[in-house]
Amino acid sequence: MLLACARTREVIFLKGNHETFIRRFLEIPQSLDEWRHFGGLETLVSYGLRPSLSRNQRDYAELSHGFQKALPPQHLAFFDSLPLSYTCGDFLFVHAGVRPGVALHEQTEADLLWIRDDFLGHSQPFEKFIVHGHTPVGAPDLRLNRVNVDTGAFATGRLSCIAIEGTTIVPLSDIRQWAAGAATREQDADIDLAQENGSARQRVQGRRSL
Repeated sequence: MLLACARTREVIFLKGNHETFIRRFLEIPQSLDEWRHFGGLETLVSYGLRPSLSRNQRDYAELSHGFQKALPPQHLAFFDSLPLSYTCGDFLFVHAGVRPGVALHEQTEADLLWIRDDFLGHSQPFEKFIVHGHTPVGAPDLRLNRVNVDTGAFATGRLSCIAIEGTTIVPLSDIRQWAAGAATREQDADIDLAQENGSARQRVQGRRSL
């Protein structure tokens, strides 16, 4: 579905922490010990494999070999091609976040894909406004330096998105909650960074609408 979307739409897909396990399992079968905690067994089943609960290293090797045969080359190429981040104007899109105090161009892959507390607890501006996920929240969490759009779709069934219009970031309503004639925006969650904080005005001027 994503490959088809990429052929017909202008889209950017980013690498997340889960995607790193695809290549790693093909090269290091023992990595299933960790991957199984992040949807690894479910992923293997989705490709027609039947992983057992065994942690036998021979079973891991056979499963890795079977996965290599079952995984279409275009799927592997897609996973390998995913960028770690995407910059658009004054916005940086990334899976988990960035490490405070480290220049954006010096961020490590581990932090971009896995960081939590050090990033989430940082309230000062970054070089760019950060759009991220990784840490599930009940609703899109808008701050003056970042916005978290991860609402735990794997568990809640709710996939959230935002619209960025100039200096305004607007979470969009779940279509299943629309009423006839209702607005598609969650107005109580709107935030205009330029008005919210005078010091932020300079940072958001000229940001592109996406």
